[in-house]
Amino acid sequence: MDVKAYMQQVGVQARAASAAIAKADSGLKNKALQAIATAIENSREVLIAANQNDMRRGQENGLDAALLDRLELTPARIDAMLEGLHQVTALPDPVGGMTDLDYRPSGIQVGKMRVPLGVIGIIYESRPNVTIEAASLCLKSGNAAILRGGSEAIESNQALAVCIREGLEVAGLSEFTVQVIETTDRAAVGELITMSEYVDVVVPRGGKGLIERISKDAKVTVIKHLDGICHVYIDDDADMSKAVNIAINAKTHRNGTCNTMETLLVAESVAQKALPQLATAYAEFKVELRGCEKTKAILASVIEATEEDWGTEYLGPVLSIKVVADMAEAIKHINKYGSHHTDSIISENYTKAREFLRQVDSSSVMVNASTRFADGFEYGLGAEIGISTDKIHARGPVGLDGLTSQKWIVLGDGHIRH
Repeated sequence: MDVKAYMQQVGVQARAASAAIAKADSGLKNKALQAIATAIENSREVLIAANQNDMRRGQENGLDAALLDRLELTPARIDAMLEGLHQVTALPDPVGGMTDLDYRPSGIQVGKMRVPLGVIGIIYESRPNVTIEAASLCLKSGNAAILRGGSEAIESNQALAVCIREGLEVAGLSEFTVQVIETTDRAAVGELITMSEYVDVVVPRGGKGLIERISKDAKVTVIKHLDGICHVYIDDDADMSKAVNIAINAKTHRNGTCNTMETLLVAESVAQKALPQLATAYAEFKVELRGCEKTKAILASVIEATEEDWGTEYLGPVLSIKVVADMAEAIKHINKYGSHHTDSIISENYTKAREFLRQVDSSSVMVNASTRFADGFEYGLGAEIGISTDKIHARGPVGLDGLTSQKWIVLGDGHIRH
């Protein structure tokens, strides 16, 4: 395959399709989403079989446990994809919405209208459910999408692509509204991120290496996050029952995701009470603990943490623990070593909680909740295109609004400027 020629063709098709989907009404877009859901429901066995081929090849190629976990399509994950499609279908269509309309002294009315971004390229690894999340959000927000999944999920993604095309056909929309790249050649990524004449935004979802490469080489605007170094801070005023449950969930619910806790911070006054309970629970999940000197004084079996540990996203059953003097030290640690992704405080002190929310510089900041909630599905977005730790345009889980922009609109009645 001539990858450059192929990607140019994909770009031309996407640009043409974006003009059509941008003006499609909500009913038509929802019809396509519902038809995609029906196609997936009717293709469960085909999807599972394709995914099993990917899983078998991944095992043969030595993919680690975290990647295999993200790659696997279980019946429950197919159910979650369907639920995500139904949620996106039910969400209000942001396109065309007008806000902030206000009369100016001249008599004109000025406001803003929400519009699609155009063509969105999404580059991701392992997780085939991203194919449906990305397709549904781009479709509902009036954008054309070019989806490039990882080579390890090629059969799963192509099986899902068939379902997407069926849904678009039922709704009478262009089959090029959502295109899933058919080649595993890495050169396709290089073409996608430099086709500024066809692609308006690129969203990378994957490991740090992938995102760093795309951020460095892209000629197209990138919405990204590099790391998910998330923290839970157990405050002096924490309810210990809540603290233990949240700290366990934040690390063990799934330890290969970007919203998994990687560092636990514990106030010195409650460390003696909290850490032994947590160590027992983590041992059941085979989580390796690495701690500061004060942690080791309480838990003798803990491995000594290094400076590197505080800035590491493990994406596995490893947790670093630091005992801090107070909330001020916890916040200082988070803002220094964190990745501005998701951080949580466990405290019954409302004043402290408010200060934590205000001072921690992350895209999601939580009170008495697991970091695992930092997710578009859990936030009511239906699904997410990714999580952004950037501060411009979109921040945190990126849903429909994050895939649109705003333009100024002016309503007049023959007005001229004097």
